[in-house]
Amino acid sequence: MSDLDIVKPTLIVNKERVRRNIKTISEKAWYSGVRFRPHFKTHQNAMVGDLFREAGIESITASSIDMAKFFADNGWKDITIGFPVNVLQMNDIKSLAREVNLGLLVESIETVKFLGENLDTAADIWIKVDTGYGRTGIDSKKGSRIKDIISETRKFNNLTLKGLLTHAGHTYNAVSEDDIRQIYDDTAEKLQKVRSYLETEGFENIEISIGDTPSCSLVEEFNGIDEIRPGNFVYYDYMQLLLGSCREEDIACAVGCPVVAVHEEKDEAIIHGGAVHLSKEQVRNSNGDISFGAVALPAENGWGKILKNSNVFSISQEHGKVRLDNETLESIKVGSILMVLPVHSCLTANLLKENTVLI
Repeated sequence: MSDLDIVKPTLIVNKERVRRNIKTISEKAWYSGVRFRPHFKTHQNAMVGDLFREAGIESITASSIDMAKFFADNGWKDITIGFPVNVLQMNDIKSLAREVNLGLLVESIETVKFLGENLDTAADIWIKVDTGYGRTGIDSKKGSRIKDIISETRKFNNLTLKGLLTHAGHTYNAVSEDDIRQIYDDTAEKLQKVRSYLETEGFENIEISIGDTPSCSLVEEFNGIDEIRPGNFVYYDYMQLLLGSCREEDIACAVGCPVVAVHEEKDEAIIHGGAVHLSKEQVRNSNGDISFGAVALPAENGWGKILKNSNVFSISQEHGKVRLDNETLESIKVGSILMVLPVHSCLTANLLKENTVLI
């Protein structure tokens, strides 16, 4: 890749790595006998969506009505919105439900009643359950509350109860690969207990849907569940590498950032690549330093190996400050390109979705 290919912060996506990542997770789902409904919030890209189609994927997850509409316009017909229903967007929900097989996420009787009384077409209903992440959803220990929501759902002919859905986002705070696997086991066990309770109350055919990249990457068999919804795996990122969810060669995106200044006396370079391109997500790298992204040099397949002793250590709105090893510092100049492997590819892809190149 020539430096001339990039003139401003640009997300570069390696298609072959994307294909490989899709194949790995889809085959794992197939062997476990579960439905694979990937979350498209990471890539938000019609061309990347086509790579999922190549792999035979037909059902997807989106994180908003607008995102679901974008992919519906690109021919996707089975979409679950993995975010609690916003009743203020009822007109948009009604329009979308006429176009696709729509799955909606609820956690209150009030929302169910509103949907039942206002939707003029059918929709699938998933109950959001909190298994430990603590962001939103009904506590998995509150089975009677979940039962009441199911009872309300079944009052309406236009609503079909599908099951229990969770996002075990606390895997991102895990301290080891074994910790991630333990969180998955705990998540599955909690949801299975809820399902068993509901069965004793006369509610059958309750499905279980989970969806976080760390556990879906590290767990080999998805026993006792019906659906997985990971999204970040399509690109992976520096955070996933440090968690142990992926290998460096699985990371499928990097941000090409022009060098705008070189400060030899400080062993650093300034790049056009800041919070509005990379986000403000940060991790501690293997040296214990705060990092806003790993650093590599451009290469034929997009970028080379992560440079040791190099790091994006500070960012502001448009600027990134990069610590570089001596050899790299001597090899670059104003106008060179540095490739930044983002901390969190979901946020970076969202920020740069209008400036993405697939190679």
